Amino acid sequence: MHQQYFFGYGSLVNQRTHSYPEGRPARLKGWRRMWCHTEASDQVFLSAHPVTGGTIDGLIAQVPGQDWHALDHRETGYLRQPVTDQLDHDHPAQPHVQVYAIPRDRHLSETGGHILLSYLDVVVQGFLQTYGPDGVAGFFDSTDGWDRVVLDDRAAPRYPRHQQLTPSETALVNGYLDRLPVRVRRTD
Repeated sequence: MHQQYFFGYGSLVNQRTHSYPEGRPARLKGWRRMWCHTEASDQVFLSAHPVTGGTIDGLIAQVPGQDWHALDHRETGYLRQPVTDQLDHDHPAQPHVQVYAIPRDRHLSETGGHILLSYLDVVVQGFLQTYGPDGVAGFFDSTDGWDRVVLDDRAAPRYPRHQQLTPSETALVNGYLDRLPVRVRRTD
């Protein structure tokens, strides 16, 4: 029986946010990342969707005991899809892999909602740790939906798995935000 793995392309790339074993870099072919606004919250979430010619870097990791329950709970609002044949990775066992994505019929708008900066910080930190500066650039380049508000909640993080960034990590995130069409707004 094949081991069950997931492909993470956002906060799951940051291995400080979970304890799933055997995390390995991977590339998903035929997909692209996007910020997704749903009726669940004014906060937008990263999702992924199939697209011709797209690729996104991320991380595969084992689902302990092949029990998806805890991960399904963490990824509430997303649906799992098999992507084993669309992945490049170096895992010798060739596990079965699924990705979480928010179905297109649950998207509310292309520009509504806000990105929590504490969430974005976690994602960028994960890409920096896993792929280095080029991986961070790749994350920003392969993600759509930046034309919205970024809520600066660093002083009182709202993202439940927030992480402390180093000054250089903070400067890296801020530098990318300065180049994007986002509007940064501080929380009250």
